Amino acid sequence: MILSISKLASKSVCALVLVVAASVPSVAQQSQEPGSIATQITNLGWKVGPSEGKIAGRASIAIPANYRFLGAADTSKFLTLMRNLPRTDSYTFAPDSLDWFAIFDFEDTGYIKDDEKIDADEVLQSLKEGNARGNEERKRRGYPALTLEGWFVPPHYDTGTKRLEWATKLSSEGGVSVNYRIRILGRAGVMSAVLVSDPDSLDKDIRVFKTALNDFSFDPGQRYSEYRQGDKIAEYGLTGLIVGGAAAAAAKTGLFKVIGKFAIFIFAGAAAIIGGLFKRLFGGRTAA
Repeated sequence: MILSISKLASKSVCALVLVVAASVPSVAQQSQEPGSIATQITNLGWKVGPSEGKIAGRASIAIPANYRFLGAADTSKFLTLMRNLPRTDSYTFAPDSLDWFAIFDFEDTGYIKDDEKIDADEVLQSLKEGNARGNEERKRRGYPALTLEGWFVPPHYDTGTKRLEWATKLSSEGGVSVNYRIRILGRAGVMSAVLVSDPDSLDKDIRVFKTALNDFSFDPGQRYSEYRQGDKIAEYGLTGLIVGGAAAAAAKTGLFKVIGKFAIFIFAGAAAIIGGLFKRLFGGRTAA
């Protein structure tokens, strides 16, 4: 499993990649340790379905039965427990089993024009350069290296749903993993939804997650179709969303020669361990 989240920063890019490694104790060990990660995750403020999850004051998603949702404060705790820096205004959506989960963030980019053709090969080269920089930061923090192998799913944009989607394949000490990213365009910016899944079940998990996204919606006044003359316009397009918006804005010429700083952090636990851990925590229920 890998989770990768792009976040704009002033004149630089901070692309967070949360990587599943094999360093976490076994489920049995964790469940027996007082104050263990498993116990702390259990005690987070999970909102269970059927209900509704509010995201960043901009959107909402239906939480069906057998699904869970974490608000911003608990998502930050969740990521911290998994050996990541705390986050602000991120949200977690998952089935009770946590066979997969997704992290949502809203990026206040302004209105992004969607008439751009994406050069997948050039984008991949750009991401690999950023990945190399990120490994320098990972080394400094004592985390294992993460290697971007290539596309698992090349970037593609759906004009009907206003979704930009792509998946990258990465390798680390925990093995080969995949992160699947979706950007949903809105009037004032873009909602980032990053799917955390195991490559062996990714195709199925993508289908389930995209079905869940049918019950995602921007709030009234925030939808892409509600653009009005005079609204803020983003300084980059679809390609910029993949490589990191601030870097794209700073490099309107020679875009792929200028990549912002990548800060890369680690997720703890193997895919099977994470899935088994949450089945034990939440009673083994799976997504409908």
